[in-house]
Amino acid sequence: MSRTFVGMPKFPVAAKQALANPQLRRNLNHATHTIRAKRGRVVGEVADWEELRHQGAEAKDRVLAHLDTYLLELEEKLTAAGATVHWARDAAEANRIVVSLVQATGSEEVVKVKSMATQEIDLNGALEAAGIRAWETDLAELIVQLGDDLPSHILVPAIHRNRSEVREIFLRQMAGVGRAAPEDLTDEPSRLAEAARLHLREKFLRAKVAVSGANFAVAETGTLVVVESEGNGRMCLTLPETLISVVGIEKLVPTWDDLSVFMRLLPRSSTGERMNPYTSMWTGVTEGDGPQDVHVVLVDNGRTNVLADVVGRQALRCIRCSACLNVCPVYERVGGHAYGSVYPGPIGAVLVPQLKGLTGPLEQSLPYASSLCGACFDVCPVRIEIPELLVHLRAAVVDQHRGGLPSGEALAMRTMAWTFDRAPRLEKAQNLATGVGRLLGDRHRLGRLPWPASAWSTARDAPAPPKQTFRQWWDETHGEQR
Repeated sequence: MSRTFVGMPKFPVAAKQALANPQLRRNLNHATHTIRAKRGRVVGEVADWEELRHQGAEAKDRVLAHLDTYLLELEEKLTAAGATVHWARDAAEANRIVVSLVQATGSEEVVKVKSMATQEIDLNGALEAAGIRAWETDLAELIVQLGDDLPSHILVPAIHRNRSEVREIFLRQMAGVGRAAPEDLTDEPSRLAEAARLHLREKFLRAKVAVSGANFAVAETGTLVVVESEGNGRMCLTLPETLISVVGIEKLVPTWDDLSVFMRLLPRSSTGERMNPYTSMWTGVTEGDGPQDVHVVLVDNGRTNVLADVVGRQALRCIRCSACLNVCPVYERVGGHAYGSVYPGPIGAVLVPQLKGLTGPLEQSLPYASSLCGACFDVCPVRIEIPELLVHLRAAVVDQHRGGLPSGEALAMRTMAWTFDRAPRLEKAQNLATGVGRLLGDRHRLGRLPWPASAWSTARDAPAPPKQTFRQWWDETHGEQR
Protein backbone atom coordinates (compact mmCIF):
# COMPACT_ATOMS: atom_id res chain seq x y z
CA MET A 1 0.00 0.00 0.00
CA SER A 2 1.43 3.38 -0.99
CA ARG A 3 2.05 5.88 1.76
CA THR A 4 -0.02 9.06 2.04
CA PHE A 5 0.12 12.27 4.03
CA VAL A 6 -3.13 11.41 5.84
CA GLY A 7 -2.74 11.63 9.61
CA MET A 8 0.44 13.73 9.57
CA PRO A 9 1.09 15.67 12.81
CA LYS A 10 0.93 19.44 12.95
CA PHE A 11 3.93 21.32 11.61
CA PRO A 12 5.88 22.02 14.86
CA VAL A 13 5.84 18.32 15.79
CA ALA A 14 6.97 17.12 12.36
CA ALA A 15 9.54 19.92 12.08
CA LYS A 16 11.13 18.94 15.40
CA GLN A 17 11.53 15.37 14.14
CA ALA A 18 13.11 16.59 10.89
CA LEU A 19 15.56 18.86 12.70
CA ALA A 20 16.93 15.83 14.53
CA ASN A 21 18.05 14.28 11.22
CA PRO A 22 21.49 15.72 10.29
CA GLN A 23 21.70 13.78 7.01
CA LEU A 24 18.40 15.29 5.87
CA ARG A 25 19.66 18.78 6.66
CA ARG A 26 22.88 18.22 4.72
CA ASN A 27 20.95 16.89 1.70
CA LEU A 28 18.55 19.84 1.76
CA ASN A 29 21.25 22.44 2.23
CA HIS A 30 23.26 21.17 -0.73
CA ALA A 31 20.28 20.81 -3.07
CA THR A 32 18.51 24.09 -2.31
CA HIS A 33 21.70 26.14 -2.51
CA THR A 34 22.61 24.54 -5.85
CA ILE A 35 19.19 25.25 -7.41
CA ARG A 36 19.10 28.74 -5.89
CA ALA A 37 22.46 29.66 -7.42
CA LYS A 38 21.44 28.38 -10.87
CA ARG A 39 18.22 30.36 -10.75
CA GLY A 40 20.04 33.52 -9.72
CA ARG A 41 22.43 33.31 -12.69
CA VAL A 42 19.81 32.81 -15.42
CA VAL A 43 17.36 35.33 -13.97
CA GLY A 44 20.16 37.88 -13.85
CA GLU A 45 20.49 37.57 -17.62
CA VAL A 46 16.94 38.88 -18.23
CA ALA A 47 16.84 42.67 -18.29
CA ASP A 48 13.03 42.80 -18.15
CA TRP A 49 12.56 40.13 -15.47
CA GLU A 50 10.45 42.33 -13.21
CA GLU A 51 8.24 43.28 -16.13
CA LEU A 52 7.81 39.56 -16.93
CA ARG A 53 6.75 38.93 -13.33
CA HIS A 54 4.09 41.61 -13.63
CA GLN A 55 2.87 40.20 -16.94
CA GLY A 56 2.62 36.71 -15.48
CA ALA A 57 0.69 37.94 -12.44
CA GLU A 58 -1.69 39.98 -14.59
CA ALA A 59 -2.37 37.05 -16.93
CA LYS A 60 -3.19 34.73 -14.02
CA ASP A 61 -5.38 37.36 -12.38
CA ARG A 62 -7.25 37.77 -15.66
CA VAL A 63 -7.92 34.02 -15.70
CA LEU A 64 -9.10 34.01 -12.09
CA ALA A 65 -11.41 36.99 -12.66
CA HIS A 66 -13.08 35.25 -15.64
CA LEU A 67 -12.45 31.58 -14.82
CA ASP A 68 -15.92 30.41 -15.79
CA THR A 69 -15.61 31.92 -19.27
CA TYR A 70 -12.13 30.55 -19.93
CA LEU A 71 -13.05 27.06 -18.69
CA LEU A 72 -15.99 26.88 -21.08
CA GLU A 73 -13.78 28.12 -23.90
CA LEU A 74 -11.20 25.43 -23.07
CA GLU A 75 -13.88 22.71 -23.02
CA GLU A 76 -15.24 23.86 -26.37
CA LYS A 77 -11.80 23.83 -28.03
CA LEU A 78 -10.82 20.47 -26.51
CA THR A 79 -14.08 18.86 -27.61
CA ALA A 80 -13.73 20.25 -31.11
CA ALA A 81 -10.23 18.71 -31.25
CA GLY A 82 -11.51 15.24 -30.39
CA ALA A 83 -10.83 15.12 -26.65
CA THR A 84 -13.40 14.23 -23.98
CA VAL A 85 -13.70 16.66 -21.06
CA HIS A 86 -14.74 15.55 -17.57
CA TRP A 87 -15.52 17.78 -14.59
CA ALA A 88 -14.60 16.75 -11.03
CA ARG A 89 -15.78 18.61 -7.94
CA ASP A 90 -13.32 16.94 -5.59
CA ALA A 91 -10.61 14.31 -5.31
CA ALA A 92 -13.03 11.41 -4.91
CA GLU A 93 -14.91 12.30 -8.09
CA ALA A 94 -11.68 12.83 -10.06
CA ASN A 95 -10.37 9.44 -8.92
CA ARG A 96 -13.62 7.70 -9.85
CA ILE A 97 -13.47 9.19 -13.34
CA VAL A 98 -9.85 8.18 -13.95
CA VAL A 99 -10.28 4.68 -12.53
CA SER A 100 -13.37 4.06 -14.69
CA LEU A 101 -11.56 5.33 -17.80
CA VAL A 102 -8.61 2.99 -17.19
CA GLN A 103 -10.91 0.05 -16.45
CA ALA A 104 -12.79 0.71 -19.72
CA THR A 105 -9.57 0.04 -21.63
CA GLY A 106 -9.06 -3.31 -19.91
CA SER A 107 -5.57 -2.27 -18.84
CA GLU A 108 -4.18 -3.16 -15.41
CA GLU A 109 -1.36 -0.60 -15.43
CA VAL A 110 -0.66 3.00 -16.37
CA VAL A 111 2.50 5.05 -16.85
CA LYS A 112 2.47 8.50 -15.28
CA VAL A 113 3.99 11.85 -16.07
CA LYS A 114 5.00 13.81 -12.97
CA SER A 115 1.87 15.61 -11.79
CA MET A 116 1.12 17.57 -8.63
CA ALA A 117 -2.62 17.31 -9.29
CA THR A 118 -2.58 13.50 -9.26
CA GLN A 119 -0.52 13.55 -6.07
CA GLU A 120 -2.97 16.01 -4.53
CA ILE A 121 -5.93 13.67 -5.10
CA ASP A 122 -3.87 10.51 -4.27
CA LEU A 123 -4.68 8.98 -7.64
CA ASN A 124 -2.06 6.25 -7.17
CA GLY A 125 -3.87 5.04 -4.06
CA ALA A 126 -7.22 4.98 -5.87
CA LEU A 127 -5.73 3.05 -8.81
CA GLU A 128 -4.04 0.59 -6.46
CA ALA A 129 -7.33 -0.02 -4.64
CA ALA A 130 -8.88 -0.88 -8.03
CA GLY A 131 -6.10 -3.34 -8.86
CA ILE A 132 -4.31 -1.02 -11.31
CA ARG A 133 -0.55 -0.46 -11.05
CA ALA A 134 0.62 3.13 -11.57
CA TRP A 135 4.25 3.47 -12.63
CA GLU A 136 5.93 6.81 -11.92
CA THR A 137 8.33 7.67 -14.75
CA ASP A 138 9.91 10.91 -13.51
CA LEU A 139 13.28 9.94 -12.01
CA ALA A 140 12.67 11.63 -8.65
CA GLU A 141 9.10 10.31 -8.47
CA LEU A 142 10.43 6.83 -9.28
CA ILE A 143 12.88 7.10 -6.38
CA VAL A 144 10.06 8.10 -4.04
CA GLN A 145 7.79 5.30 -5.27
CA LEU A 146 10.43 2.56 -5.09
CA GLY A 147 11.46 3.74 -1.62
CA ASP A 148 7.82 3.66 -0.38
CA ASP A 149 8.44 7.27 0.51
CA LEU A 150 6.60 10.57 0.28
CA PRO A 151 7.55 13.52 -1.98
CA SER A 152 9.23 16.42 -0.19
CA HIS A 153 9.62 19.05 -2.92
CA ILE A 154 7.45 20.30 -5.77
CA LEU A 155 10.14 20.09 -8.44
CA VAL A 156 12.50 17.48 -6.96
CA PRO A 157 10.32 15.10 -4.91
CA ALA A 158 13.36 13.10 -3.74
CA ILE A 159 15.43 16.13 -2.75
CA HIS A 160 15.80 14.64 0.75
CA ARG A 161 17.74 11.66 -0.66
CA ASN A 162 21.42 11.62 -1.64
CA ARG A 163 23.00 9.51 -4.38
CA SER A 164 24.07 6.69 -2.06
CA GLU A 165 20.55 6.34 -0.74
CA VAL A 166 19.16 6.28 -4.28
CA ARG A 167 21.59 3.52 -5.24
CA GLU A 168 20.47 1.39 -2.30
CA ILE A 169 16.81 1.90 -3.19
CA PHE A 170 17.40 0.86 -6.81
CA LEU A 171 19.37 -2.25 -5.85
CA ARG A 172 16.82 -3.28 -3.25
CA GLN A 173 13.53 -2.55 -5.02
CA MET A 174 13.78 -2.50 -8.83
CA ALA A 175 13.87 -6.27 -9.30
CA GLY A 176 10.54 -6.68 -7.52
CA VAL A 177 8.62 -4.49 -9.99
CA GLY A 178 10.49 -4.89 -13.26
CA ARG A 179 13.98 -4.89 -14.66
CA ALA A 180 16.55 -5.15 -11.89
CA ALA A 181 19.30 -2.62 -11.34
CA PRO A 182 22.79 -3.77 -12.43
CA GLU A 183 24.64 -5.56 -9.64
CA ASP A 184 27.64 -3.30 -10.12
CA LEU A 185 25.55 -0.12 -9.90
CA THR A 186 27.46 2.84 -8.45
CA ASP A 187 26.15 6.15 -7.16
CA GLU A 188 27.39 8.08 -10.19
CA PRO A 189 24.46 10.16 -11.54
CA SER A 190 24.90 8.81 -15.08
CA ARG A 191 24.79 5.19 -13.85
CA LEU A 192 21.72 5.85 -11.71
CA ALA A 193 19.96 7.54 -14.64
CA GLU A 194 20.86 4.63 -16.92
CA ALA A 195 19.44 2.12 -14.46
CA ALA A 196 16.20 4.08 -14.26
CA ARG A 197 16.03 4.43 -18.05
CA LEU A 198 16.44 0.69 -18.65
CA HIS A 199 13.94 -0.11 -15.89
CA LEU A 200 11.32 2.24 -17.33
CA ARG A 201 11.81 1.48 -21.00
CA GLU A 202 9.91 -1.81 -20.87
CA LYS A 203 7.02 -0.07 -19.11
CA PHE A 204 6.86 2.69 -21.72
CA LEU A 205 6.76 0.18 -24.58
CA ARG A 206 4.15 -2.03 -22.88
CA ALA A 207 1.70 0.51 -21.43
CA LYS A 208 -1.61 1.17 -23.19
CA VAL A 209 -2.69 4.02 -20.89
CA ALA A 210 -0.85 7.10 -19.65
CA VAL A 211 -1.85 9.66 -17.02
CA SER A 212 -0.49 13.20 -17.03
CA GLY A 213 -1.10 16.56 -15.53
CA ALA A 214 -0.49 19.86 -17.31
CA ASN A 215 1.65 22.86 -16.53
CA PHE A 216 -0.62 25.04 -18.62
CA ALA A 217 -3.87 24.78 -20.57
CA VAL A 218 -4.37 27.38 -23.31
CA ALA A 219 -8.04 28.37 -23.47
CA GLU A 220 -7.67 29.98 -26.90
CA THR A 221 -6.74 26.69 -28.61
CA GLY A 222 -7.47 23.86 -26.16
CA THR A 223 -3.77 23.02 -25.99
CA LEU A 224 -2.23 21.32 -22.95
CA VAL A 225 1.43 21.87 -22.12
CA VAL A 226 3.89 19.77 -20.11
CA VAL A 227 7.46 20.92 -19.52
CA GLU A 228 10.12 18.50 -18.24
CA SER A 229 13.83 17.75 -18.20
CA GLU A 230 14.15 14.02 -18.84
CA GLY A 231 11.97 12.94 -21.77
CA ASN A 232 9.86 10.53 -19.74
CA GLY A 233 6.87 12.80 -20.22
CA ARG A 234 7.33 12.76 -23.98
CA MET A 235 7.32 8.94 -23.90
CA CYS A 236 4.08 8.87 -21.88
CA LEU A 237 2.39 11.48 -24.07
CA THR A 238 3.13 9.81 -27.40
CA LEU A 239 3.34 6.01 -27.03
CA PRO A 240 0.14 4.86 -25.25
CA GLU A 241 -3.22 4.50 -26.95
CA THR A 242 -5.14 6.34 -24.21
CA LEU A 243 -4.07 9.56 -22.49
CA ILE A 244 -5.83 10.90 -19.38
CA SER A 245 -4.78 14.37 -18.20
CA VAL A 246 -5.77 15.55 -14.70
CA VAL A 247 -5.69 19.35 -14.62
CA GLY A 248 -6.49 21.83 -11.86
CA ILE A 249 -8.96 24.45 -13.09
CA GLU A 250 -6.52 27.26 -12.27
CA LYS A 251 -3.91 26.03 -14.78
CA LEU A 252 -5.46 28.03 -17.62
CA VAL A 253 -3.76 30.78 -19.56
CA PRO A 254 -5.92 32.82 -21.93
CA THR A 255 -3.83 32.94 -25.11
CA TRP A 256 -0.65 31.77 -26.84
CA ASP A 257 0.86 35.19 -26.21
CA ASP A 258 0.29 34.70 -22.48
CA LEU A 259 1.88 31.26 -22.67
CA SER A 260 5.06 32.78 -24.08
CA VAL A 261 5.47 34.80 -20.89
CA PHE A 262 5.24 31.72 -18.70
CA MET A 263 7.62 29.77 -20.90
CA ARG A 264 10.25 32.36 -19.97
CA LEU A 265 9.29 32.54 -16.29
CA LEU A 266 8.91 28.88 -15.38
CA PRO A 267 12.21 27.26 -16.49
CA ARG A 268 14.35 29.96 -14.93
CA SER A 269 12.40 29.88 -11.69
CA SER A 270 12.24 26.09 -11.35
CA THR A 271 15.31 24.34 -12.74
CA GLY A 272 17.49 27.39 -13.31
CA GLU A 273 17.47 26.79 -17.09
CA ARG A 274 16.80 29.21 -19.92
CA MET A 275 14.32 26.74 -21.36
CA ASN A 276 13.17 23.22 -20.57
CA PRO A 277 14.85 20.39 -22.49
CA TYR A 278 11.41 18.96 -23.33
CA THR A 279 8.23 20.96 -23.94
CA SER A 280 5.29 18.83 -25.09
CA MET A 281 2.09 20.38 -26.41
CA TRP A 282 -0.98 18.56 -27.68
CA THR A 283 -4.43 19.65 -28.76
CA GLY A 284 -6.92 16.82 -28.55
CA VAL A 285 -6.47 13.94 -31.01
CA THR A 286 -4.32 13.92 -34.15
CA GLU A 287 -5.16 11.01 -36.42
CA GLY A 288 -2.29 8.55 -36.73
CA ASP A 289 -0.09 10.45 -34.29
CA GLY A 290 -0.03 9.80 -30.57
CA PRO A 291 -2.90 8.67 -28.33
CA GLN A 292 -6.21 8.34 -30.14
CA ASP A 293 -8.37 8.34 -27.00
CA VAL A 294 -7.71 11.58 -25.10
CA HIS A 295 -9.45 12.64 -21.89
CA VAL A 296 -9.06 15.79 -19.78
CA VAL A 297 -10.31 15.78 -16.18
CA LEU A 298 -10.76 19.33 -14.88
CA VAL A 299 -10.48 19.30 -11.09
CA ASP A 300 -11.83 21.82 -8.58
CA ASN A 301 -11.04 20.16 -5.20
CA GLY A 302 -11.34 23.35 -3.17
CA ARG A 303 -10.12 25.83 -5.76
CA THR A 304 -13.41 27.71 -6.03
CA ASN A 305 -13.34 28.17 -2.24
CA VAL A 306 -9.91 29.78 -2.59
CA LEU A 307 -11.22 31.91 -5.45
CA ALA A 308 -13.94 33.29 -3.17
CA ASP A 309 -11.34 34.88 -0.86
CA VAL A 310 -10.28 38.18 -2.42
CA VAL A 311 -6.96 38.08 -0.53
CA GLY A 312 -6.28 34.36 -0.67
CA ARG A 313 -7.09 33.82 -4.34
CA GLN A 314 -3.66 35.05 -5.45
CA ALA A 315 -2.31 31.66 -4.31
CA LEU A 316 -4.03 30.23 -7.41
CA ARG A 317 -1.54 32.14 -9.57
CA CYS A 318 1.06 29.52 -8.57
CA ILE A 319 2.76 27.79 -11.51
CA ARG A 320 4.45 25.18 -9.27
CA CYS A 321 8.00 26.38 -9.95
CA SER A 322 9.19 25.71 -6.35
CA ALA A 323 11.41 28.82 -6.26
CA CYS A 324 9.92 29.79 -2.89
CA LEU A 325 10.99 26.46 -1.37
CA ASN A 326 14.58 26.90 -2.45
CA VAL A 327 15.01 30.26 -0.66
CA CYS A 328 12.93 29.54 2.44
CA PRO A 329 15.07 29.25 5.61
CA VAL A 330 12.38 27.13 7.26
CA TYR A 331 12.03 24.64 4.39
CA GLU A 332 15.81 24.38 4.04
CA ARG A 333 16.09 23.11 7.59
CA VAL A 334 13.05 20.85 7.97
CA GLY A 335 12.29 19.65 4.42
CA GLY A 336 8.95 18.99 2.81
CA HIS A 337 7.52 16.13 4.86
CA ALA A 338 7.02 18.40 7.87
CA TYR A 339 4.34 20.31 5.93
CA GLY A 340 2.14 17.19 5.75
CA SER A 341 1.11 17.70 2.14
CA VAL A 342 2.25 17.28 -1.46
CA TYR A 343 2.53 21.10 -1.45
CA PRO A 344 5.38 21.91 0.95
CA GLY A 345 7.25 25.12 1.68
CA PRO A 346 5.86 28.65 1.67
CA ILE A 347 3.32 28.03 -1.10
CA GLY A 348 2.08 24.92 0.68
CA ALA A 349 1.72 26.88 3.91
CA VAL A 350 -0.82 29.18 2.21
CA LEU A 351 -2.36 26.87 -0.41
CA VAL A 352 -3.14 23.77 1.67
CA PRO A 353 -5.09 25.59 4.44
CA GLN A 354 -7.20 27.23 1.73
CA LEU A 355 -7.81 24.11 -0.36
CA LYS A 356 -8.68 21.98 2.67
CA GLY A 357 -9.94 24.70 4.98
CA LEU A 358 -8.63 25.45 8.45
CA THR A 359 -10.19 22.21 9.61
CA GLY A 360 -7.53 20.50 11.71
CA PRO A 361 -4.34 21.00 13.73
CA LEU A 362 -2.10 20.55 10.68
CA GLU A 363 -3.90 23.09 8.50
CA GLN A 364 -4.10 25.58 11.37
CA SER A 365 -0.38 25.23 12.09
CA LEU A 366 0.85 25.75 8.51
CA PRO A 367 0.38 29.56 8.38
CA TYR A 368 2.87 29.77 11.25
CA ALA A 369 5.51 27.70 9.41
CA SER A 370 7.36 30.84 8.35
CA SER A 371 9.65 33.56 9.64
CA LEU A 372 7.92 36.11 7.32
CA CYS A 373 11.32 37.07 5.90
CA GLY A 374 9.77 37.81 2.49
CA ALA A 375 12.29 35.89 0.36
CA CYS A 376 9.44 33.82 -1.13
CA PHE A 377 7.79 36.89 -2.65
CA ASP A 378 11.08 38.18 -4.00
CA VAL A 379 11.60 35.04 -6.12
CA CYS A 380 7.98 34.24 -7.02
CA PRO A 381 7.65 34.56 -10.82
CA VAL A 382 3.96 35.54 -10.52
CA ARG A 383 4.38 37.86 -7.52
CA ILE A 384 2.29 35.96 -4.97
CA GLU A 385 2.41 37.94 -1.73
CA ILE A 386 3.00 34.85 0.38
CA PRO A 387 3.90 36.79 3.57
CA GLU A 388 0.65 38.75 3.26
CA LEU A 389 -1.31 35.52 2.83
CA LEU A 390 0.39 33.94 5.84
CA VAL A 391 -0.65 36.85 8.05
CA HIS A 392 -4.16 36.75 6.54
CA LEU A 393 -4.49 33.06 7.38
CA ARG A 394 -3.04 33.53 10.86
CA ALA A 395 -5.80 36.05 11.52
CA ALA A 396 -8.35 33.50 10.33
CA VAL A 397 -6.92 30.89 12.72
CA VAL A 398 -7.13 33.34 15.62
CA ASP A 399 -10.72 34.22 14.69
CA GLN A 400 -11.66 30.54 14.78
CA HIS A 401 -10.53 30.28 18.38
CA ARG A 402 -12.26 33.37 19.75
CA GLY A 403 -14.54 32.66 22.69
CA GLY A 404 -14.27 29.91 25.29
CA LEU A 405 -11.18 29.34 27.39
CA PRO A 406 -8.24 31.39 26.10
CA SER A 407 -4.99 29.64 25.18
CA GLY A 408 -1.72 30.42 26.91
CA GLU A 409 -0.72 32.54 23.94
CA ALA A 410 -3.99 34.48 24.11
CA LEU A 411 -3.47 35.12 27.82
CA ALA A 412 0.04 36.36 27.15
CA MET A 413 -1.20 38.73 24.45
CA ARG A 414 -3.95 40.07 26.71
CA THR A 415 -1.41 40.67 29.45
CA MET A 416 0.82 42.54 27.01
CA ALA A 417 -2.12 44.60 25.77
CA TRP A 418 -3.07 45.51 29.34
CA THR A 419 0.53 46.49 30.12
CA PHE A 420 0.98 48.66 27.01
CA ASP A 421 -2.41 50.34 27.47
CA ARG A 422 -1.20 52.69 30.21
CA ALA A 423 2.20 54.40 30.47
CA PRO A 424 2.57 53.85 34.25
CA ARG A 425 1.98 50.12 33.80
CA LEU A 426 4.57 49.93 31.03
CA GLU A 427 7.08 51.88 33.11
CA LYS A 428 6.66 49.55 36.09
CA ALA A 429 7.10 46.50 33.84
CA GLN A 430 10.23 48.03 32.31
CA ASN A 431 11.70 48.82 35.73
CA LEU A 432 11.06 45.23 36.83
CA ALA A 433 12.75 43.89 33.69
CA THR A 434 15.80 46.11 34.03
CA GLY A 435 16.13 45.03 37.65
CA VAL A 436 16.37 41.43 36.45
CA GLY A 437 18.87 42.53 33.80
CA ARG A 438 21.14 44.09 36.37
CA LEU A 439 20.98 40.97 38.55
CA LEU A 440 22.08 38.84 35.57
CA GLY A 441 25.24 40.89 35.09
CA ASP A 442 27.02 40.14 31.81
CA ARG A 443 24.70 37.36 30.64
CA HIS A 444 23.19 38.01 27.22
CA ARG A 445 20.75 35.08 27.12
CA LEU A 446 18.34 33.55 29.61
CA GLY A 447 18.30 30.10 28.00
CA ARG A 448 15.36 27.83 28.76
CA LEU A 449 12.58 29.60 30.65
CA PRO A 450 10.29 27.88 33.18
CA TRP A 451 6.83 26.68 32.16
CA PRO A 452 4.70 28.03 30.53
CA ALA A 453 7.30 30.26 28.85
CA SER A 454 9.33 27.13 28.08
CA ALA A 455 7.03 26.47 25.12
CA TRP A 456 8.50 29.62 23.58
CA SER A 457 12.12 29.38 24.72
CA THR A 458 12.74 25.76 23.66
CA ALA A 459 12.97 26.91 20.05
CA ARG A 460 14.51 30.34 20.62
CA ASP A 461 17.25 32.08 22.56
CA ALA A 462 15.52 34.26 25.13
CA PRO A 463 17.59 37.45 25.44
CA ALA A 464 18.46 38.83 28.86
CA PRO A 465 16.59 42.06 29.75
CA PRO A 466 18.58 45.29 29.33
CA LYS A 467 20.09 46.89 32.40
CA GLN A 468 18.26 50.16 31.76
CA THR A 469 15.33 51.38 29.70
CA PHE A 470 15.62 53.89 26.90
CA ARG A 471 14.06 56.56 29.11
CA GLN A 472 16.57 55.85 31.89
CA TRP A 473 19.43 56.03 29.41
CA TRP A 474 18.11 59.32 27.97
CA ASP A 475 17.71 60.88 31.40
CA GLU A 476 21.23 59.81 32.25
CA THR A 477 22.85 61.15 29.09
CA HIS A 478 20.53 64.02 28.01
CA GLY A 479 18.75 64.94 31.22
CA GLU A 480 19.58 68.64 31.01
CA GLN A 481 17.87 68.85 27.56
CA ARG A 482 14.44 67.76 28.84
